[in-house]
Amino acid sequence: MFRFNKTDIKDLVVIEPFLFMDERGTIKKSFEKNVFKENGIDLTAAEELETTSGKGVVRGLHLQTRHSQAKLIRVARGEMYDVAVDLRKDSETFGKWFGIRLSEKNRKMLYIPEGFAHGCMILEDHTTFYYLCSQSYYPGYDSGILWNDRTLNITWPIGEVKDIILSEKDRGLMTFQKFVTDFSTESGV
Repeated sequence: MFRFNKTDIKDLVVIEPFLFMDERGTIKKSFEKNVFKENGIDLTAAEELETTSGKGVVRGLHLQTRHSQAKLIRVARGEMYDVAVDLRKDSETFGKWFGIRLSEKNRKMLYIPEGFAHGCMILEDHTTFYYLCSQSYYPGYDSGILWNDRTLNITWPIGEVKDIILSEKDRGLMTFQKFVTDFSTESGV
C-alpha cells in the first residue's frame, strides 16, 4: 500500500512505495498511475532518467524556464539529500525549499510538481537515483539556481561530505534574485 505524506509546501509530496517482502525477497512498486491520481498526483511520464554519482556531488538546482517538469524521485542504491524549491509565482510558499533524505534503506520518494527547481547532494559513493519526468528535456530552456544561494539559505548536510563536486554548468547558475528579476514576467517555470 502506498502512503502519500503532504509537506508544508502545497502539492509537494513524500511517498512511501508499495512494498512486499517475504523469504524470497522484496517487491517494490514505485508508481501506479491510478493510485497516484486518486491521491492528487496526475503524472504522465515523458521520460525516465537514471543517475549515478559519487559522494559530495551536488546537482542543481535545475529547472526548465519553459516546459516545466514534474518529477518523481527515488533512490535505488545509496543515499542523497534531495531539495525542491517552489518557483510558482502565485504560490504562498514561493521561494521556500523542502529537503529530505532519500535512500535505498528508507525507500521514500519525493514527488515534485511542475514549477519547482530541483537539486541533490550525494551522501554515499555510487548512489543511483531515478526520476520520472512529466516533460522531455528541452536544452534551450535548461537553467538553474545556485545550490548555495544565500537568499534561499538551504541547509545542506555539508558536514557529511569531504568535498563538494560541481559541474562547470552548475557553478555558473544564477542567483535566486536573478531568477526573480529575469523570469518575473514569464508565464511560469
